[in-house]
Amino acid sequence: MNRRTLIEIALMTVTVIWALNFSVIKGNLDEIDPLSFNGLRFLFAAVIIWGALLWRGQSINVPRRDWWPLVGMGVLANLVYQGLFIIGIDYTYAANVAVIMGTIPIWVALIAHLFSDEKLDLLKSTGVALAFGGVVFIMLGGSEELDFSSDTFIGDILTICATLVWGAYTVLSRNFLKRYTPLQFSTVTTTIGAVMLFLVGLPGMTVIDWSQVSYGAYGAVAYSGILSIGVAYIIWNYAIQEVGAVHTATYQNLVPVLGLMFGVILLNEQLAFEQYLGSSLVVGGIVLARWKKRRTKPEASKSVSN
Repeated sequence: MNRRTLIEIALMTVTVIWALNFSVIKGNLDEIDPLSFNGLRFLFAAVIIWGALLWRGQSINVPRRDWWPLVGMGVLANLVYQGLFIIGIDYTYAANVAVIMGTIPIWVALIAHLFSDEKLDLLKSTGVALAFGGVVFIMLGGSEELDFSSDTFIGDILTICATLVWGAYTVLSRNFLKRYTPLQFSTVTTTIGAVMLFLVGLPGMTVIDWSQVSYGAYGAVAYSGILSIGVAYIIWNYAIQEVGAVHTATYQNLVPVLGLMFGVILLNEQLAFEQYLGSSLVVGGIVLARWKKRRTKPEASKSVSN
């Protein structure tokens, strides 16, 4: 099994983790408030990432010129994005969040096209748009009607802001991943995020009656921190380095698709025709988004060898 295949499998694993993580978080915010939940799960994430760094025998040697930029990346990816994301989930409907988060590849593609050397071509643009269209079909066919009324307006706005922040982080990460390994980069940014999010969540943690918190809620914090942040961030950053920001972000569209699959298998939910069609469009969009790179890679290798 070659490296490219392993990356694709790893990205699929991340989509499964994130698809489950949405339900895990949503189902436990009634026991642990969003800011406390974020602060605790990032402590788990930091421990996992530091453990992986030490296990791989890597060290962190950051030049003085990079410290403040890395602090900025940690704030962007963790304090800002995670704060907007988890509070947005708490305020709005699941259908609204799923559709809005499905636009992440669109923002990544546009930001990368405008501010980096990763330009959109017709095939990649079609693939990204097709995948996003699939997400829309999935949600239009759902039993929960989309609702952007004033009751959920704050949550919707926060989630839209979160997608923009994550898109910018994904593109900006590429410059740092030229100088640091994905594990080193993830360790620095996640540690910064863990410290800040813990301090932000500390006031809420002091008023929670922890003896009344269920084992399920504790498990949710552990799952979300260890897998959804610790493991997934490492894979995500490595994939950006190897296959590019746009290609990596396209997999984000699979999260609502897998959410539907989990509903059918675990909850015996019935899917509408639009949802099956949307799932097919998402898969087709990912194939199109990676098709040109797979075809041109041998030519690039040949030109280098000459």
